[in-house]
This record gives sequence, C-alpha cells and structure tokens, in this order.
Amino acid sequence: MSVQEFALPDLGEGLTESEIVSWEVAVGDTVELNQVLAEVETAKALVELPSPFAGTISELLVEPGTTVRVGTPIVTIETTDAAGSSPTVDAPQTPAEPPAAVESIPDAPDAPEPPPAPEAPAPPETPPAPERTSVLVGYGPKVASAERPRRRHRREEWLASRSAAAEATKRPSGGEAQHPQPSSRGDEARDTRVPIAGVRRRMAEAMVQSAFTAPHASLRLDVDVTESLALVERLKRHPRLEGSRVGFLTVVAAACLSALRTSPALNSRWDAERDEVIEFAHVGLGIAVATDRGLLVPHIRDADRLSFVDLAREMAELVTSAREATTTPAQLAGGTFTITNVGVFGVDAGTPILPPGEAAILALGAVRKRPWEHEGEVALRSVVSLTLSFDHRLVDGRQGSEFLTAVGDILGDPSSALAYR
Repeated sequence: MSVQEFALPDLGEGLTESEIVSWEVAVGDTVELNQVLAEVETAKALVELPSPFAGTISELLVEPGTTVRVGTPIVTIETTDAAGSSPTVDAPQTPAEPPAAVESIPDAPDAPEPPPAPEAPAPPETPPAPERTSVLVGYGPKVASAERPRRRHRREEWLASRSAAAEATKRPSGGEAQHPQPSSRGDEARDTRVPIAGVRRRMAEAMVQSAFTAPHASLRLDVDVTESLALVERLKRHPRLEGSRVGFLTVVAAACLSALRTSPALNSRWDAERDEVIEFAHVGLGIAVATDRGLLVPHIRDADRLSFVDLAREMAELVTSAREATTTPAQLAGGTFTITNVGVFGVDAGTPILPPGEAAILALGAVRKRPWEHEGEVALRSVVSLTLSFDHRLVDGRQGSEFLTAVGDILGDPSSALAYR
C-alpha cells in the first residue's frame, strides 16, 4: 500500500490556477484510473479532472470554492501495488538506514587501536517527498510559487447573499419605497462582495487589454430584414434542417461569412512582435454568449467551410455547451471574427469591444417594426441595426463600410449571397 499525492495539473492555454468547483468523490471512495475526481473552473471553462491513480481516496486537501495554483496538492489516493501507480510518479521513499561503522583492521599487530567510529546521524522523522511533475498526459510541470491558495466564498453562498441584499434594497419602509443609497459606514454589513475570478476575471482582463491596445472605430447600418425573417420561417420547415434550431442569428452568421470572402482585412490579426499582419486562411467564427459565469466567446473553427446545415447545427451546439458550462478551453481560443447579439436583451444597438487579437466584431440589435421606404412607398417593415467595431490599424473606413454594406445587402435580399461566393 502507498499513498499518492495528486497535484493540480496544467490544464493548458497558459493557465496557472483554477478553482475547485466541486468534488465528485469523497474520502473512502474507491476510484478507478481516469475516473472523474472533481470539476474545476479555469479562467476559460469548466473542466473535469480525471484520476491518475486507481485506489481509495485518503484525503481531500482543498475545499470547493478554493482557487489553487498549478502544482498544488489537492487530493491523496491510497493505492495498492497491484493497482499500480503511474510510472512517472514514485511512492515516497524512506531513506535507508545509514551503514554501520566498519572496524579498521591494523596493518601490523602493534598498530595503535583505531579511534571509535562517530555516531551516525539519526534519520529525519519525516523525509521530504521528492518533487514530481504531474502524471496526466499533456499536463505541464508544476509552477513554483510561495503564494498560498486564496479562499473564495462558494457560489451558492454569494448568490444567496446577493439575493438577500437585493431584497433589502427593495423592501418598503413606512409605506414608501426605498431607493438604494451609496454605502455608508452603517451599511457596510449589508454590502455584497462578489469575488472576481474565473471567467469574469478573464473577461475583464481581455476587455481592458483590447480597449487599450487596439484603436477602435465603429460603423452602424440599419437594414430592412423582412425578407431574411421570411427565409428563416421557410428554413425551419425544411426537412434537412429539422431539429437544427435555425434562427435569424444563423442567417446573420452566414451573411458575415459570405461578406468576409471579399473583405480579408476583417479576418486578420496585428502581430506586433513580428511587425506583420496575419490574414487568416480560415474563419474562426466566435459567438458571444452571456452565461451565469460571465461572457463567453466560443468559436467554430473553419466556419467558412461549413454548409448552412452544418453551420446551424454547430451554432446550436456551441450556444448550448456555453450555457451548460461544458465548453472546452480549445473552443474559447482561436477565434478570428465575432458576432454578439445584444438584441436578445431588447437593445437596439451597441458598440462592442473587440476580442483581443481580432480585427472586427459585429453587434446585432433587436428587430423592430418600423416605417420604412419599400418599393416607393412607406410600409411597416422589420428593421435591425448592425454595428461594426474594428481595429483601425487593420481595417480602414472604406473596408469596414464595404463589409457592413455587403452584410446588409445579404440580409435585405438573401439571394444576393450568391454574389459573394
């Protein structure tokens, strides 16, 4: 029998810490190799952590809600020799007993007696465990740090406290509604403090980085999308698209992919280290998704090579996985162009901030019935506002305008998409 210590591995994407969200095992449980031990939240996604050993859980070293750095021990597992431990991790070794002193043999009978051998030092009571790297395939070495794990409130606790605080501000007193006031010394006990970590912290860091490194510019265009909405209704009844959850956003995505074929500047990246502009041969289409954990922007790789049927299916799966917190870190990296749908919140228009490293992002507003010029007359039509933000180092006003106009043309008359293929 031996006790193996499992440290938080490097989960990739350059992440140095993660939060233990929940344990899937308890002390005394028997686990198999690669059985899920815990769910951890990185700055990008929720990840299931498999066991590198088969055996019995001895101790859970970290409580849920704790943020720990890569290389920090989080659980110990008692394994048997039969179960076998990972070949890259040795069981803690006990130092061998020091060799006994050997008497010196005199060269001659009259040689003087040798001095007594010095006492061997006593072995240390607790030998230090050897430093090892993580055992899971593809995980990097531990990160040395003297920083102690930072404890966080559990999500349930701060959600409950936030709800209680909201109720306190809405509760009437003396028959009159009370409006929340700025905190004073007497209100500090009722203030709610929400830890900034995980996805929310990563989102904040990315937005600050983008806002202060890329010179943003924006353009807006109002478009009559009555024909596109009619197309969506026809597509929903098409046999090949049954169950694909085709919506207006799917048509917008297809319009952007068509327009990008003639606007490569909007699918590029500024490489400051090499003084180069990278024009991508593919489109990593990002879709901004609001979740309980913060804003996520998963992307569809090679979206421009998909059929409309496959695009609809991929978009539906992408949004579902983001909301169910099953998006992988790989799906959150590598985007080249993003769409954000602020219209789902009833907002007509907005100026989005670029995801770091991308040349452009399109904001889709709410579809409204408006009086609109149509075929020489004023009619009530379905109109939407499109707002394009772009990196002015990569995209000038003409290029941005041509792209936005192309998207508008396709949404106004979906058949015009054929001109951009």
